[in-house]
Amino acid sequence: MTDTDTVIQAEGLRRGYAGGFEAVRGVSFSVARGEIFALLGTNGAGKTSTMELLEGLTAPTGGQVRVFGLDPHTRRSEVRPRTGVMLQEGGFPSDLSVTETVRMWSGVTSGARPAAEVLELVGLAARSSVRVKQLSGGERRRLDLALALLGRPEVLFLDEPTTGMDPEGRRDTWDLVRELRAQGTTVLLTTHYLEEAEALADRLAILHEGQLVLTGTPAEVTATRPSRIRFTLPGAVPAGRLPLELRAAADGPRVEIRTERLQEDLGLLLRWAHDEGVRLEGLDARSASLEEAFLEIAQNRRSGHDDAHDGTHDDTMAGTR
Repeated sequence: MTDTDTVIQAEGLRRGYAGGFEAVRGVSFSVARGEIFALLGTNGAGKTSTMELLEGLTAPTGGQVRVFGLDPHTRRSEVRPRTGVMLQEGGFPSDLSVTETVRMWSGVTSGARPAAEVLELVGLAARSSVRVKQLSGGERRRLDLALALLGRPEVLFLDEPTTGMDPEGRRDTWDLVRELRAQGTTVLLTTHYLEEAEALADRLAILHEGQLVLTGTPAEVTATRPSRIRFTLPGAVPAGRLPLELRAAADGPRVEIRTERLQEDLGLLLRWAHDEGVRLEGLDARSASLEEAFLEIAQNRRSGHDDAHDGTHDDTMAGTR
């Protein structure tokens, strides 16, 4: 990645608060032009504090951040017109209509899109005359997004963008974010919806207690976790009859096997079932999801383990290969 390709650069980023608490502790990553990058983490992991540093809302207490090669805090007048920011909550005047709110925001936005255009983009055209206080939570998030898009930003910061939206609104927002990326917009988002990160992000970073613990594409992150095979054996067939390589550690008919060789072990299982005349009810084989990888990382960090494979699993799990 060349310097001209790098739009956001964080190096050793720290943010401390009164009393000695550090919300961000030495975070480093970069975001390329035209990339969708997701910051993930449990509550209190440091996502919003990191976003505020990147947006230039406050100065870091250590390390540095650059957006377009500039310090977004000290060079805010140069950086801000090129960025769009969607905060977790907008705090709009409740008695203004949707259109009035957009027009008010347009007055302080360079090169603002027409109000009708941006409301059409986010699916609020039919609600343009409605007062803000009458909007649903999901509609308010769409209005937040509309204001972030007013200035046709080169970089778009989205902090929990689809919270409160119904499934249709969430999918529409995903489509819009993909369209913006296709037009060259760089997007950095935080989200608690791991399906959202998996669907949108080109790359992601997982934060825990202010530190970055894993970075990569969604596929790279999930590839570090075992796949699983689940099925139920007939009552007359004990788990001990499974091939030694697939031997379940659990009692009872329901079996879960964790494996890093999904194709090979699934083939072995199916050949065994065919040769033995055993029907595997509810057979389900799949690679690890981002949610599973994220939860395993969080659980192991809380328990003090560095190895994400040595966590405690439920009593139906076979050994991990």
